[in-house]
Amino acid sequence: MSDDWMTDRIGAAQRGENPLVIARMRSGFAVMGDYQFMPGYCVLLAAPQVNHLSDLPLPDRTAFLVDMSLLGEAIMAVCQPRRMNYEILGNTDEYLHAHVWPRYDWEPQEYRGGPVWRYPRAQRFAEQHAYSDERHGDLRRRIGEALRTLLAAHGLE
Repeated sequence: MSDDWMTDRIGAAQRGENPLVIARMRSGFAVMGDYQFMPGYCVLLAAPQVNHLSDLPLPDRTAFLVDMSLLGEAIMAVCQPRRMNYEILGNTDEYLHAHVWPRYDWEPQEYRGGPVWRYPRAQRFAEQHAYSDERHGDLRRRIGEALRTLLAAHGLE
């Protein structure tokens, strides 16, 4: 498969062509992050695609934020991080999506108190952290199982 899916991540997820999809949720798609610098890093892609959270009717906004929290809860169950960080930025990719970052005790003290973006870019995007099914497929599967369990427990499957 080529990397063409990267130019339209949401459309590719809808067509079944985005290889990072973990699960379809009410508000969009839970996907693994391209780089697993922080193991378990995921993104929630809003579908249908909108630019801003405020572009959604209130019930859909609520669904997006609840889905984001459930994705974080699934990551917590699988990865056992120290805490979770949730970010809705939209500065680079101008469509609604939420970054869900596990944060760990093993992180250097100088980076623990701020966003992941404070780590050097070369460290965050190092080739050894690039998602691959070989290295990260089991993690993706386990997060998906935890997420589906949570969705079922809340009647949201």
